[in-house]
Amino acid sequence: IKMANKPFNQIEYQNEYNRQNYDRINLVVKKGKKDIIKEEAQKSGKKVNEYINNAIDEYIKKQNDKI
Repeated sequence: IKMANKPFNQIEYQNEYNRQNYDRINLVVKKGKKDIIKEEAQKSGKKVNEYINNAIDEYIKKQNDKI
């Protein structure tokens, strides 16, 4: 049975999933720093988002270990 509504749109689906499951943070860095972060992420075999998230997680863990 075919549905009368519009066809499945993968991009809309992914955008809605991301809206429901993730928070967004707009990160501003000085000129040139973005390229440095990107290079370091690539060296460690990670995407930039994963690299930054790991760095934040490590920092938070270190701060909590001090308590």
